[in-house]
Amino acid sequence: MRNRYVLIGDLTIFATAALGAFVLRLDWFFASFREEFELFLLTSLTVKPAAFMAMGMYKRYWRYTTIGDLMGLCVAVLGSSAAIGVIAAVALYTGTVEQFSRSIVLIDGVLTLLGTAAFRVAIRVIGESRARTDELAGGKVVAMRRVLVVGAGDAGMMVVREMQRNPHLGMEAIGFIDDDATKIGKRIYGLPIFGRSDALAAVVKRQRIDEVTIAMPTAPGRLVRRIHDLCQQAGVPSRSVPGMFELLDGNVSVNRLRKVEISDLLRRSQVDWRRSNRAYLKGETVLVTGGGGSIGFELCRQVAYGQPASITLLGHGENSLFEAEAQLRESFPNVRVRVAVADIRDRDRVARLFAEVRPHVVFHAAAHKHVPMMEDNPEEAISNNVLGTMAVVDAAIASDTKHFVLISTDKAVAPTNIMGASKRIAEAIVRRAARTSGRHFVVVRFGNVLGSRGSAVPIFTRQIERGGPVTITDPEMRRFFMTIPEAVHLVLEAGGLGAGGELFVLRMGEPVRIVDLVQDLIRLSGADDVAITYTGIRPGEKLFENLWDDGALVDSTRHPEIVAVTEAQIRDDELQSGLDALERAVRSGDRDALLRGVTRLVPTFRRDGSGLDTRHVGVTH
Repeated sequence: MRNRYVLIGDLTIFATAALGAFVLRLDWFFASFREEFELFLLTSLTVKPAAFMAMGMYKRYWRYTTIGDLMGLCVAVLGSSAAIGVIAAVALYTGTVEQFSRSIVLIDGVLTLLGTAAFRVAIRVIGESRARTDELAGGKVVAMRRVLVVGAGDAGMMVVREMQRNPHLGMEAIGFIDDDATKIGKRIYGLPIFGRSDALAAVVKRQRIDEVTIAMPTAPGRLVRRIHDLCQQAGVPSRSVPGMFELLDGNVSVNRLRKVEISDLLRRSQVDWRRSNRAYLKGETVLVTGGGGSIGFELCRQVAYGQPASITLLGHGENSLFEAEAQLRESFPNVRVRVAVADIRDRDRVARLFAEVRPHVVFHAAAHKHVPMMEDNPEEAISNNVLGTMAVVDAAIASDTKHFVLISTDKAVAPTNIMGASKRIAEAIVRRAARTSGRHFVVVRFGNVLGSRGSAVPIFTRQIERGGPVTITDPEMRRFFMTIPEAVHLVLEAGGLGAGGELFVLRMGEPVRIVDLVQDLIRLSGADDVAITYTGIRPGEKLFENLWDDGALVDSTRHPEIVAVTEAQIRDDELQSGLDALERAVRSGDRDALLRGVTRLVPTFRRDGSGLDTRHVGVTH
């Protein structure tokens, strides 16, 4: 409805409210014949429209009336009533009118608020009803799927509301399932809460449900797993609202629904993502190395929510950088995004770039990470992960960077492969820089990340899609897992902790058996006949990863999901001489000298696989 028609409707309501106030305060016969009525009516029809216009009441799209709009309406009515009360007091004081009941102003205000609010709610109700009728009449909806929503919280209500508003989605919400006993039997948006999750199968059968929506973005994985299993037993497909770390913007909608994924089943007890320690990002220049990678891009995305002045993506792969830049510009048009195509091993190029950008905060995510590949190419692991880190750290110090965060891995603990050893040396480089510069340079170490580029889960998924077999190295192999958004969230939190030089480790929960993960993937795919074969441990791999050295000191931090770890460190003079030796070995291609140099710098490095392999070291609860 156009706002000029809303104004005409309001004028009618203002006049009716004025008359109603006199009738209620006095009586019908005398109300319109009192001398003060005409003056009050004229004042109402002048002051109220002016107040409503000043409050922007005629610049709103009332077809989508919200609670916020109605609150603004309350303020407009209160303001206009206060102004009318002042005018009435002045009229009495000057003798313009001989008598006037002040309660009439109060009654008039209440009637005005009720009338104008009801008018606007009616606009929304009629608009939604017409839209629904038009869509149904237009034949846009072929068949409506009857949907049961699991979770009667904020996410569930938002999903249901969107289904009700948009019949073209082809989804009709029938009701809710929720384990909160206080909600059972009540109604939300006119829909009943049938019972607890235990009753899911019975509700599905009784209500002829076609699909189940799991609307619990903060629920732990074990609960999502249980609901998914109940849906399978009931013979209905299920879709899920992603975890809260994937919904940082709080935008929960039907468009975000997707099939239940392995990240849902492995989801840990939810961290409160609204707890933010990111003041160090606001208004600052941020640079992310490896910005086109899965971790690097998610870093850029979450950094953008911290309102930085600019984000620079530094990387070597132009295609991934191009895609990352396009997505960031589309999602965050108010954040300046820049791309720098460069190899971090090019010291001169990196130094010039840092001198130009002068980043206040640097997240160093660029690294070679594939264990078997780096075993065959140790020079590349050292040149990129060690010498490249040296180049980035030196450039950051020269350009007066205040915050530097190195992304590390649990494979740096008692490493049995060259990739893990290279990351352990990179950790030492960053921590030495913190000691010598006095700046906030820190290391953040965590385990495997679900869905990162080149990770095992996409490989397993492709094998399942081909009908198997799925190849696993060993039935007892275990790994720590975390989703990309959750890991990056905690990295950003860790970046604001401590004074510099700390090694922060993310609490990863219990390690997961790879075979259990694969069996979950097979169940999610709906295939029960996919075989699993064991190929044996590859060079450089361990059965069990650890998050810190045996005997390390572990202290809590201000964040419950992040701990500070104290391990034995390399002396600065030994580190520098060792780095010089590694650089010479890389340039000459002398692998034996390179491996000797790595062993001197990382005494726990055992390439034969005899490194620390304890089941419980690094497991946090």
